[in-house]
Amino acid sequence: MPLTFAPQGTINKIKQIKGKDDTRRFLGELGFTIGGDVTVVAEMGGNMIVNVKDARIAISKSMANRIMV
Repeated sequence: MPLTFAPQGTINKIKQIKGKDDTRRFLGELGFTIGGDVTVVAEMGGNMIVNVKDARIAISKSMANRIMV
C-alpha cells in the first residue's frame, strides 16, 4: 500500500519505491531505502511529515504515493 494510506504513528517497512530512476535516487538520498523504517508524523494540506532514519522530512502526497509500505 502507498505511504499515504499508512496510519499516523505506526512504524512501517518500505517494500518498494516506484518512479523513474531520478525519483528513486532522490528519495534514496533522503533516506527512503527498501527495508528501512518510516513513520507518518502528520498530514497537512496535502503534504506529509514523516520520520525516516531519525530525521523528519516533509514530502508531497505525490511523492508519498511512490513509496510502498
